[in-house]
Amino acid sequence: MSAAVLSFALMAVSVRELLRHMDILEILSLRTLVTLAIACAALPRSGVAALRTRRLAVHASRALVHLGGQFCWMYAIGALTLATVFAIEFTMPVWVALFALGFLGERLNRGRIVMLVLGLAGVAIILRPGLGAFQPAALVMLLGSMLYGGNMIFTKRLSATDSALAVAFWMSLVQAPLTLALASPGWIAPVAADLPWILAIGAGSFIAHYSMTRAMKLADAMVVTPIDFLRLPLIAVVGAAFYAEPFDPRVIAGAVVIFAGTYYSLSREQR
Repeated sequence: MSAAVLSFALMAVSVRELLRHMDILEILSLRTLVTLAIACAALPRSGVAALRTRRLAVHASRALVHLGGQFCWMYAIGALTLATVFAIEFTMPVWVALFALGFLGERLNRGRIVMLVLGLAGVAIILRPGLGAFQPAALVMLLGSMLYGGNMIFTKRLSATDSALAVAFWMSLVQAPLTLALASPGWIAPVAADLPWILAIGAGSFIAHYSMTRAMKLADAMVVTPIDFLRLPLIAVVGAAFYAEPFDPRVIAGAVVIFAGTYYSLSREQR
């Protein structure tokens, strides 16, 4: 889980650096190509059988929803402080609970209701609607968090029958031609200085999702989730040190409220 935390932070910095002269669609395309190459490199060890699936339509749907979430995430990184982006991203469990209610037939219990209420309260603290500090780009990130929540629902359905490598491979294979086609009109040839950031975002994406999947299998969510929350103070320090981003106590406070609801819900689920 620590590897996932560091990978997400590295991805955010890579996006911020590449956005200096690249379009979001081109960054998405390059990320997808690197991730696909890593997935293919893993095939000799795992075997082609690991990619077998009878649910290509579900894989394609997941890939499109994930791509939308990634676009919103990268847009927000270019418009908001890194801490604000990560704080809003922590609302994902709220949307997962709502989507699970509608699509998976799961029921709301007291823990999940508390998570929903505190999640919305935390968003209100961060976004501060009606005040001068409100930034419309925060709504884009909120949409991205919703799409990530939908992505988690698709992942939950696929994980029952398909391998983690298959999920990563088919996602990249669907996204690669689409992002290339969308990015080609405004394509800017990367320079040598871009290569480390391109490799970092592609490898970071693969490592982060693989590490989170492994962490969930090796330890209980009550152990994993608090470690994931360390992404926020880490990225706040990175933003302040490298981009002179001001420290906003309300962003931290809102994220703590969201996390408290998520942790309470997890503790009730465990009991």
